[in-house]
Amino acid sequence: MFTANSMNCLTESLGMALPRNGTIPAVMSARLRLAKQAGMQIMELWRSGTVPRQIMTLAAFRNALAVDMALGCSTNTLLHLLAIAHEAGVTFDLETVNEIGARTPNLCRISPAGSYHMEDLDRAGGVPAVMSRLSAAGLMSPDCLTVTGKTIAENLKGCEVRDNDVIRSLDSPYFREGGLAVLTGNLAPGGAVVKQSAVRTSMLRHEGPARVFESEEEATAAILDNAIHPGEVVVIRYEGPQGGPGMREMLTPTSALAGMGLDADVCLITDGRFSGATRGASIGHISPEAMARGPLAAVHDGDIISVDIPARRLEIKVSDQELSARLDAWRRPQREIPTGYLQRYAELVTSANTGAILESPQGRRDLAGPTGGQDL
Repeated sequence: MFTANSMNCLTESLGMALPRNGTIPAVMSARLRLAKQAGMQIMELWRSGTVPRQIMTLAAFRNALAVDMALGCSTNTLLHLLAIAHEAGVTFDLETVNEIGARTPNLCRISPAGSYHMEDLDRAGGVPAVMSRLSAAGLMSPDCLTVTGKTIAENLKGCEVRDNDVIRSLDSPYFREGGLAVLTGNLAPGGAVVKQSAVRTSMLRHEGPARVFESEEEATAAILDNAIHPGEVVVIRYEGPQGGPGMREMLTPTSALAGMGLDADVCLITDGRFSGATRGASIGHISPEAMARGPLAAVHDGDIISVDIPARRLEIKVSDQELSARLDAWRRPQREIPTGYLQRYAELVTSANTGAILESPQGRRDLAGPTGGQDL
């Protein structure tokens, strides 16, 4: 369930793509037919005067989050959904993610979380089959408009699940909660994201000493040099939207940990992001990020980090006074950033908990914690 697959599925569940757009394999003729149908439907929407904001409503984003949880999508989906919602004039926060995740079970285990792949999901009925199960349980809003010109309820007529192991029933889910979870605590006041469906049961709770690195490259070198030991918590900072700049994927260090068999004993936390292919106790999108004077900037080697995914907590075991004193003494690292757009981006981008969007200096929300706004 990589990021591209994930967003394709969520675009469909949001109502902005035709049914089965998320899962039809690229090599199939059905994909070509769907592409032609999409072009024709665009013209129909234009003729009818339908615009995206009529489709991408508060309820539609809740539907997308429910499907996100059921499928166990990439952690990047939360970053993208927050940014898309901002452009659509819809406001929601990371607390909404946990609220929906708590009542939406994980019905699919798509690679790397399980042995099934996207073609198996398509064979089992695709996103419509997943939505049909969620809708029947009252976990979706069936009256939302979609790009077909019909509602979700109308689109789902006749949908059925053709493989009950690929798409489990709500009575027999792979996991009783959604695939993604948001953690908060003194290390992530604005939130952090984990793909809990891809975490070993033994690592859902973990406490260990921090090994702090200032970049992805530093952490990768240490892992490959056998300098990381079981029980430790790898901390990679200054890889957030501002710090990167650009919020790179930490795929190399997480892959190295998995390849060396350390993903069963080592946790990795970062203000960067991950690939949809990442597995293990990998917690990202820590907000506020280190470059925005977030608590991650104050972590020292040897500090005890506590991760409790079931309790949705991410903590550093130092006193509030000590943490405050460290942040008071913190100085923003000097990094060489090319002039021009990338420099302006680093100055104006927000942390991941608001979707890494661009805001004016007067509108920055990096240190404000979870976003406010209307409830989803």
